[in-house]
Amino acid sequence: MKINCLIIDDEPLAVNIVKSYIEEIDEITISNTFNSAVEALTYLKNHSVDLIFLDINMPLLNGLDFIKTLETKPLIIVTTAYDEYAIKTYELEVLDYLVKPIPFPRFMKAVNRAFKAINSSIPKDNSKEIKKPFIFIKVDKKKMKKIYLDEILVVESLRDYLKITTQTNKYIIHSTLTNFTSLLPESNFIRIHRSFTIAIDKIDVVEGNSIEIEGIRYVIGRSYIEEVKKKVLG
Repeated sequence: MKINCLIIDDEPLAVNIVKSYIEEIDEITISNTFNSAVEALTYLKNHSVDLIFLDINMPLLNGLDFIKTLETKPLIIVTTAYDEYAIKTYELEVLDYLVKPIPFPRFMKAVNRAFKAINSSIPKDNSKEIKKPFIFIKVDKKKMKKIYLDEILVVESLRDYLKITTQTNKYIIHSTLTNFTSLLPESNFIRIHRSFTIAIDKIDVVEGNSIEIEGIRYVIGRSYIEEVKKKVLG
């Protein structure tokens, strides 16, 4: 399924930057853009969206008051030049808080959180009609690659980079293991070492302080072994 979104920001340049980022992602469509939160409220009376990219400082109605007026609240990612509103917005249950200028990797992290939130909110009894959960990774300067979560075997830390091994391919991306693991569902993935996060359902063997996936053995770190055995073995 595609996510449909709104961009609300009184600065045309800021709108264009978010638009250019979204154009790199096939699974998001822009329903509309507004330079006024008041106009956006009128639009939302007759249209529904999944996600809003929202500025804070705007004339007539600021972003915080805009959120409070919503009867049905979609996912909201704040995009602002100011960091002092972060606590207030989290109290309003925004999904993420991005401070301008927004780097594309940070933008993608927020978008992946939106994909994760939407995937997790889909009713289980409709699963046959739903596409598999996925995540986007940046495989070069401009190309975004969609990978399905149920195809991931192991994520390995390579200092400032990660190697993601799937059932069909391997990818090297610029990220930390902590950040990437936070985007994965805890019910399906677990960190077993400071250098490895693995898919629980892909484990073939658990032996001593190691696990095996598709013939490759991975050591479980001392500080992780208790939690791993509890979660994997029950």
